[in-house]
This record gives sequence, structure tokens and C-alpha cells, in this order.
Amino acid sequence: MMKTLFLQPPSFDGFDGGAGSRYQAKREIRSFWYPTWLAQPAALVPGSRLIDAPPSRTGLAAVVAAACQHELCVIHTSTPSFAADVRVAQALKDANPSLRIGFVGAKVAVQPEASLLQGAPIDFVARNEFDFTIKEVAEGRDFAAIDGISWRGRDGAIVHNRDRAMLEDMDQLPFVTEVYRRDLRIEDYFIGYLLHPYVSLYTGRGCKSRCTFCLWPQTVGGHRYRVRSPGHVAEEIRLAKSYFPQVREFFFDDDTFTDNLPRAEAIARELGKLGVTWSCNAKANVPRETLKVLRDNGLRLLLVGYESGNQQILHNIKKGMRIEVAKRFTRDCHDLGIKIHGTFILGLPGETRETIEETIRFAIEVNPHTLQVSLAAPYPGTFLHRQAVANGWLDAAHAELVDEHGIQIAPLSYPHLAHTEIFDSVESFYRRFYFRAPKIAAIVGEMVRSPQMMRRRLREGVEFFHFLRERQKAA
Repeated sequence: MMKTLFLQPPSFDGFDGGAGSRYQAKREIRSFWYPTWLAQPAALVPGSRLIDAPPSRTGLAAVVAAACQHELCVIHTSTPSFAADVRVAQALKDANPSLRIGFVGAKVAVQPEASLLQGAPIDFVARNEFDFTIKEVAEGRDFAAIDGISWRGRDGAIVHNRDRAMLEDMDQLPFVTEVYRRDLRIEDYFIGYLLHPYVSLYTGRGCKSRCTFCLWPQTVGGHRYRVRSPGHVAEEIRLAKSYFPQVREFFFDDDTFTDNLPRAEAIARELGKLGVTWSCNAKANVPRETLKVLRDNGLRLLLVGYESGNQQILHNIKKGMRIEVAKRFTRDCHDLGIKIHGTFILGLPGETRETIEETIRFAIEVNPHTLQVSLAAPYPGTFLHRQAVANGWLDAAHAELVDEHGIQIAPLSYPHLAHTEIFDSVESFYRRFYFRAPKIAAIVGEMVRSPQMMRRRLREGVEFFHFLRERQKAA
């Protein structure tokens, strides 16, 4: 077995490009998702090491020193960070010329040849679902015999091996929490709407929904929800509790944990026996009966992708959600005491000044506990990207999706709606949602009841206003 380093490279300061991040960018509030997509193959390779540089504040010099002690380095990359990641790879190769370097992630999964052509130090890229692909590379197998990779032959020609079959029995995968305990400091991972410290992991991969903008199902995970058994999930949570007694919340990062309602309820009942607090991603259509089962067994919060308050835009992006159903679901959550972190996207196809206003009013009406407003990001490999290129909505200057500081830009523009208008509407959205008397009163009440929350919200407030200043400079 080759001595293997798994690496999320240093990048922009505060850049959340981790292998669990849905939007690789610098956040309004300093946030980091766990590098789960790297931890999973790391758990398959004995003696490996995982360095997640951004949250641990590990600089390039330390990464280079670590790479000199390894034979294989697997780097997770993304469209926004690719150029910077190639520079890191070159520094590693310069220091250790015999080091084999492979890139993984959605970017190289859909653009394998272009990635190899643009990244001279890259020896191979692993396409699609890459856990066992990387295991076979680490075992020292001949590249020609490994499904799912594209690589450089000795003559420099790029070779594309056949695709690897998707993993069906998800219980085959070892627990990522073993790698978390070995290589990560969980206090480094912070998400504004989750209790701190938290731990996130996947109970399944894939999503049956066809949202045109969503990165992972269209590039790596696929559209079939392949799942771990409830007992397997419960066993890992039981182990994680013993490893991390300080954890206050577990988060299930499946694209839509509630896609399979009977299974979600079965897992909830297992978690109820363990007495843990947990949260998950959910679509805004979960019936009240299921919500009650989840709540009664430890569910605290749902992360819900509302995206837009305009029904036509939801149709345009194939969201498969009805506004009235979403409103009823949200009322049920409020009634049952389940908190919601709502996510919204501005600049999707069909967006106008009027639909932006409609979405802001919708967010105020449904009133999630917290929200996140993102800019429509046409990642390569998604239907939205193909649509944007075909219609001339995206130009080359915006292809990396972030600016030189890692802050999300508005990459799409329309004849009736400019980049700048879409970009500026994010700040307006945040201000109108949070700077309301009822919301301010709710936040202050939360702070008064908890000294820990007081410290947290004050810090977040400072970070939020600093972020707005940075956005204004970028505008």
C-alpha cells in the first residue's frame, strides 16, 4: 500500500471548498464543512493521512513538508479553486518529484481531459464516485487496470479508462468518523446554523430530484438514492458519541435525507434510542406525520432549499416543489418546534427584478430561523451550465465563479437583468430579512437566554458586516 496523503489544499483565506461544500466560496460567516468525500477513501487506505488545510489553517510550507513523506497525494479540487490547487500540486511535485498526484471532485469528474491538460503536475484524475478507485491506486495497481481514472501515459497521451460501476451496497464503506478522530480537530468545523461543535456525515448518496443547478447528483452522486442501512448509521453515531463526547449535534449531509420517508423514520427511531440531537437536508414537502416522528426522536433543524418564491422559476429549474406545499410544510415545522435554515438562490433562469422581490417577500412570510442567499452558480457538468453557455448567459470572465478573494460573484446575466443587479440583490435580501423588528427581537431573545449564543451571535455579526464590506469592494 502506497503511503497516501489526502489533501484539501490551502486556498483563499476562509474559503470553504471542502468536499462537502455545495458552494465552494468564502461565506458570509466563517464556515467549514467536513471533507467527507476525502475522508471516505482515506478510511479505505490503511496508514493514510488527511490534511484539511483551510479550517486547520495549515499553510503551504507544512503541506509541502507532509507531501515529502508520502508516495501518493490525492487532492480534492473544485471549479473555483482549480487554478490554485494546481499551483499547490506543482509545489508538492517540485519538492518530491517522485510523488504521484491525483485530483478528485466534481470539476475533474466532468472535465477530465481539460483538467489534465491544464494541470501539468497531475498524474491522474478519478472520475465520478472515486472511493475504491483511489484504494486501487494506493494499492499500486497499474493505471491501465483501474476503472474510473483518466491518466497520462508514458508518451504523454491522455488515456480514459472505462467508468467505474456505482457502489450499490453503501454498508461496504467504512466509517468516516475513524478518519475524523485520527486527523481532524472537530472544533475547527463551524456552520452558523448548527450547534457547535458538530459532526456531519452521509447516510447515502444520490438524489432523485433533477434540480438543474445542483452539483453533486449531476457529477458524482447520481440520481438514485443509494443508502446505508439504519443499523449501520446508528452504529456509526454510537461510535462517534464515544469518540467525540463534546459534540452537540450530528448533521446528515445526504442531498435529501427525506427522499425515503420510511427509512428516515427508521433512522430517527434509532437515533432516539441514542439520545442525540441531529439535523439534515430536507425537501419542503415532508408530511406532518413524518416531521413529528423525526422531532420526537431528536431532530432539531432542517436545511431546506426553497431556492425561489416564484413558481415559474421553480418549474424552470425542475425543482419539483409547489409554493403552497412549501408554505404548509413550513407552518408544520413552526408548529412542531423544528427550526429551519432556508437556502435561496438569486439569478436563476427566469429571474427578474419582480421575481427577486417576490422571493424576498416569500422568505419573510415563511420566516425560517436563519437563511442563506447564494448566487446562481453554473458549475460545469450541470444542466444549468450547459443552458447558460448555449444561451450566452455566461461569459469566460466569470467561469471560476468567485473573485480573487474567493467571494461568490454573479456569473449569469440576462438581457433584462445585469450581473451587478443580481449581485447587489443579495445584500438587500439579507438586510430586509434580518433587519426586521420581529427577527431582531428573536435573535436578542436567543442571546439573552444563552451566554454561549450571545458570544456566537456577536462574533457572527462582526463577520457578517465584514463580509458585506468585502462584497461592496468586489462590486
